[in-house]
Amino acid sequence: MNRVLLFLFLSILISACTQTKPKTVGSDVVVHKEKLQYAKGFEIRNFKGYKTLRILKAFKDDNHQITYYLIPKSVPLPDSLQHKNIIRTPVERIVLTSTTHIPMVELLGRENTIIGFPNTAYISSPKTRQLIDNGIIKELGQEQNINTEILIDIQPELVVGFGVDHINKTFKTIEKLGISVIYNSDWLEETPLGRAEWIRFFGALYNLDSIAQQKFDSIVTHYNTLKKTIRNVQKHPTVLSGALFHDTWHLPAGKSFVAQFITDAGGDYLWKNTLGTGSLSLSFETVLDKGKDADFWIAPGYYASKKAMENDSPHYTQFKSFTQNRVYTYSNTKGVTGGVLYYELAATRPDLVLQDLIQILHPEIQSGATMTFFKKLE
Repeated sequence: MNRVLLFLFLSILISACTQTKPKTVGSDVVVHKEKLQYAKGFEIRNFKGYKTLRILKAFKDDNHQITYYLIPKSVPLPDSLQHKNIIRTPVERIVLTSTTHIPMVELLGRENTIIGFPNTAYISSPKTRQLIDNGIIKELGQEQNINTEILIDIQPELVVGFGVDHINKTFKTIEKLGISVIYNSDWLEETPLGRAEWIRFFGALYNLDSIAQQKFDSIVTHYNTLKKTIRNVQKHPTVLSGALFHDTWHLPAGKSFVAQFITDAGGDYLWKNTLGTGSLSLSFETVLDKGKDADFWIAPGYYASKKAMENDSPHYTQFKSFTQNRVYTYSNTKGVTGGVLYYELAATRPDLVLQDLIQILHPEIQSGATMTFFKKLE
């Protein structure tokens, strides 16, 4: 009988020890590397008990890489990782610094974790604006001059920043205050879907990897379905873009987002064969010679009306797309505080941008479709 009691006692003791033993972070052997379809700027690797999020190009014109260690809050931090870039997940108190981050966090249903943003007037999303109005999201000042006193007061776990180059005194100051900063370089992606895939960056921070994948897959499916609708079109309308600034015409280069959008929408962008992913700087005469008879003019700068364009430069009236009232802009679609919706949402929802452009260039295919970003200039 004593042996039975002793056996039961030892069993209970072993069970209790097993249940209270904390989880530990395992070895540095990669268990699984996440497969990314379009994004080139980051990678996610899964290890035993944690994952790494590596930014492959943190800054423009610089292949500087930064690795962040994402360790669940439920496990102790091992000595071997004490001096790494540690982010405890899931993140519950976050500061964002670009409006392009907002829709991705909203798609994951985690907008309530946002507690601060620099220059909140730029935010257009009704859901996030409500959080601002309710005082949940604090105003932090300007992008490159964040109010560190307010930042310390709200105590974020993480600041998601971005930088053109290494020299960003604001973020370095924030790190010295003991607040983690992670660089998001989605803006350096060269394709619309590549940029949209950065929702998986946020999925990793929130431990919502599978949901982020599902959301992205849905965007890809819609985008590719839209592309198929114009596969057999016979006519590809010619397209002009950009506008004059100080006697120089700035327009998208042939490998840019805008150029790809126009091609995918069944348009013939007149500068599609030029090199580069940024912009071209051309003389007015060069643009007029090639684009005078373009069927459409997409994204003519920040003009709010054709009258404003003509007042700025009578030269615009020499283009057929102008005289035939075929000029379209995204600059007039704004939130209640003046933020341009395109700059906030387009990076996350390239499928909606494509839907707009197909509606403009091929209304016979997308007749009656809702326009999200673009409006005809009156």
